[in-house]
Amino acid sequence: MSATNAPFSEDAARRVLDAIDPGETIAFLQSLIRMESVNPPGDVRQAIALCETMLTGAGFACRVVPHDEIKPNLIAEFGASGPRLTFNAHVDVVPTGDLGAWNFPPFAGVIDGGRVYGRGAGDDKGSVTAQVMAGVALARSGVPPKGTLIVNEVADEEVSGAGAVKSLEALQADGKRLDFVIVGEQTLGRVAIGEKGYCPIAIEVTGRAAHGALPWEGANALVGMARAIVAIEEELQPRLRDRTHPQFHHSSASVNLITGGVKANVVPDRCEIYVDRRLAPGEDPQAAVDEMDEIVRRAVAGEAGLAAAARPAGEMRRATLSDPDSPLVQAMQAANRYLGLSDALTGFSMASDGRFFAAAGIPTIIYGPGDPRLAHVPDEWVGVDEVLDATRAYALAALGLLGG
Repeated sequence: MSATNAPFSEDAARRVLDAIDPGETIAFLQSLIRMESVNPPGDVRQAIALCETMLTGAGFACRVVPHDEIKPNLIAEFGASGPRLTFNAHVDVVPTGDLGAWNFPPFAGVIDGGRVYGRGAGDDKGSVTAQVMAGVALARSGVPPKGTLIVNEVADEEVSGAGAVKSLEALQADGKRLDFVIVGEQTLGRVAIGEKGYCPIAIEVTGRAAHGALPWEGANALVGMARAIVAIEEELQPRLRDRTHPQFHHSSASVNLITGGVKANVVPDRCEIYVDRRLAPGEDPQAAVDEMDEIVRRAVAGEAGLAAAARPAGEMRRATLSDPDSPLVQAMQAANRYLGLSDALTGFSMASDGRFFAAAGIPTIIYGPGDPRLAHVPDEWVGVDEVLDATRAYALAALGLLGG
């Protein structure tokens, strides 16, 4: 390893890295997994208390900012005046689903074959662990930061993002600024400079009810919806595959829910689908809705008694994107290079709490251990080495940004 061109000294890097205890780090992750912070209901009190205890013991000034009795958010600060860097990740996890699909108990934190198994192992307790233990290492190292490291572990990311919103309000109170944010999510240890936009779309087809024995008397909304779905697949999907960005997967649209019909012997007069539309940088959410609306209207045009329309089905937002030449991105890349990891830039396809920080104008990236394809699945796991590498990388990025 070489510190050539790194924004931190070799001596500082060695001291911080030497302060990371691999056994303690992985044991902390196992303990987090064993705390069943499933959302809903989203009770994360034990998980937040564990993080608070660890950081307080290392010298961080900790405070809890609740937005609900069972959903506290932790803000832990260490350092002096100067730039303010925030690590953010979430401790709530999704439900386990069918326990019969699991080979390992979802809340045991079992280690097998160099992997830590359990619900939340990757999403997102691997990142929480790496952030907390990187902060602990920075404090234990004795390297005085010329700025403040904030470790912000939150509730409710999996449902609403309210934990991050509440934390952001607290962090910016009294005119305090945040200079940089690193959001912990599964990026395979690569530097994600932004996340895709989100545009949930509902499509409704209306028709005319009739007796099932006399279908010609009605206008079947399910048949109309079938035409609309085929049009989306044949007309929209090819366009989306051409909407790309160097660091992101192409745009996407996925039909994920359908409702329709009232009774087995009644021609349905209504059908609705939900389309999960993800936006590449540069795409406008309202334009995405309008495009879908035009396609489905045309799909049923000329069909007597049928009509179709698309509308927003929730919060819409553009993709976020940080400047690849910003100090934040450069520091994270330098940390990875120092550790012999990839410095290639990427984009994050899922939603994260990073959207709230980015919307506030704060330079924000996404970085963490684990494969995003393993999120929310049975036998979720994260690699032991991945978590340790992320812990080291977070610590070195903090050195680079806070002048260690």
